[in-house]
Amino acid sequence: MKNFILFSLFLLSFSISAQQRFIDNSFDLKKTETNIYATKNGEELKLDIYQPGNDTLHQRPLIIFMHGGGFAGGTRTNQAEVKFAETAAKKGYVAVQISYRLTRKGQSFGCDYEASGKIKTFKLAAEDFMDAVSFMVQNKEKFRIDPSKIIVGGSSAGAEAVLNAVYNDRLMFPDATKYKKIDFSGVFSLAGAVVDARYIVEENAIPGVFFHGTEDNLVPYGTAPHHWCDANQPGYIMLDGSKTITEKLAKLNTSYMLYSFEGGKHEHSGMPFKYFPEVFKFFNSVFLNNEKQQIEIWK
Repeated sequence: MKNFILFSLFLLSFSISAQQRFIDNSFDLKKTETNIYATKNGEELKLDIYQPGNDTLHQRPLIIFMHGGGFAGGTRTNQAEVKFAETAAKKGYVAVQISYRLTRKGQSFGCDYEASGKIKTFKLAAEDFMDAVSFMVQNKEKFRIDPSKIIVGGSSAGAEAVLNAVYNDRLMFPDATKYKKIDFSGVFSLAGAVVDARYIVEENAIPGVFFHGTEDNLVPYGTAPHHWCDANQPGYIMLDGSKTITEKLAKLNTSYMLYSFEGGKHEHSGMPFKYFPEVFKFFNSVFLNNEKQQIEIWK
């Protein structure tokens, strides 16, 4: 009986050691913790923190994700986003889902909404996003976060806010020095775009993972009008999508992985669970270990 117990412990030890942190689901989950990261105009902005259980590592990489919804809807508790956060935490990340000001709630964000208003919407959402990141960095000891390993992501409107905060910071923030102590290791974008890819320079050319349909009818895959508005409509504004962003990253010799879905529309703003093994391998190799990879995959 004693030999059987020792053998069982050996097998358990071997199984744990054979698992690779950040690649395999090696951990259980701690109870999700909710915090208020800011209060703006009387609205409490909250985030949910997912952490690996029984984890002894003092500094863990952080993933912060921003949901979509056209700046009018959506929630940090969307089933797909929660599943992503739980998956990341099981692999050893501290994963965070955030709420932000839905400034277009009950209103249009289409071709009838003026371009200047769209820019302001991007700016407010980008500010909320950066404030959530700042909150987590300020509490790095409490949540055992490595501030040099921060991965940020978003879907659709959330991806627009995140990408603009990272790559178009000089356009988004009157005083970008407010966030100068925050460093990003990588970006995870689902059907996102920036206002102007020309503002991507060597200093902010963060490696990224991008998913996008080539015929996206809301957020352009390449360079095209937002929502494909006509030039004479109030909401006409040109955006640079995943293809244009990755072309700029390629010129700057920055790592990226682009999944292009031939003929796909905006449904590719959804969480790509099927491709998680490849996504998390890229996270580990490029975002965490600084390997150089430029990958383009067509589906």
